[in-house]
Amino acid sequence: MPAALAELSPLSLALLAALFGGALATTVGALPVLVVKGISGRTGNAMLAFAAGVMLAATVFSLLLPGFELARAEMATPVRAALAVVSAMAVGGLLMSVAHRLLPHEHFEKGPEGPGRERVRRVWLFVLAIAVHNFPEGLSMGVGAASGDAAIGLGVTLGIGLQNLPEGLAVAMSLAGLGYTRLQSLGVAALTGMVEVAGALAGAGLLAVSQALLPLALAFAAGTMLFVISDEVIPETHRAGYGGISTAALFVGFCLMFFLDVALG
Repeated sequence: MPAALAELSPLSLALLAALFGGALATTVGALPVLVVKGISGRTGNAMLAFAAGVMLAATVFSLLLPGFELARAEMATPVRAALAVVSAMAVGGLLMSVAHRLLPHEHFEKGPEGPGRERVRRVWLFVLAIAVHNFPEGLSMGVGAASGDAAIGLGVTLGIGLQNLPEGLAVAMSLAGLGYTRLQSLGVAALTGMVEVAGALAGAGLLAVSQALLPLALAFAAGTMLFVISDEVIPETHRAGYGGISTAALFVGFCLMFFLDVALG
């Protein structure tokens, strides 16, 4: 880790990771909406599926496996460590499921969900949907950056930042296709990236209570990410009849993130 970064507090590192991997990456990814007339449904689905593959690899290699290794070092047996990691992961997924059911939101393909959705403007339903999606990503970056392990922090931030590039464009183009101006579409996409900053600060705050929570925090963050991938992203990419290209793009994203994780150590 560079000396300048090593001197920063865990909270500052989490904020920095979220600003670059979340807010900046999402905004940069959405910028082409200002000049590109449109993207096909096939291309949009492939971009989201690529993002899902990157997220899936980051969940496994940058969150779950490091969390298990840390838990195994602290616990008496690998079985206890595995049970602790699986339990924390399940709690993360369960809490995301509850949030998904309680918050009104709208998917681009699936449509509106949640109580009280008829009382909320449609653009904010999209914002809430993406916020539910992005908060776990910020949480993961915050936990990784505040962990004190540069490899974990870099891996999570790189993975989420990489997937936020195509995701930002896909979100902005989808909004533009619904009739919002290009500047509005860019602004909403950028706003959703800022949700990751809040998630990162929450993740860093969790570790501020006790660094002993790190293995469980990594597994918890992995559970939230896994829920989003399975319940939100993958179904959206298969509803419009582009399952083949979406599956291929997911493989490409997964393999690329695996290669980067291994290459960067």
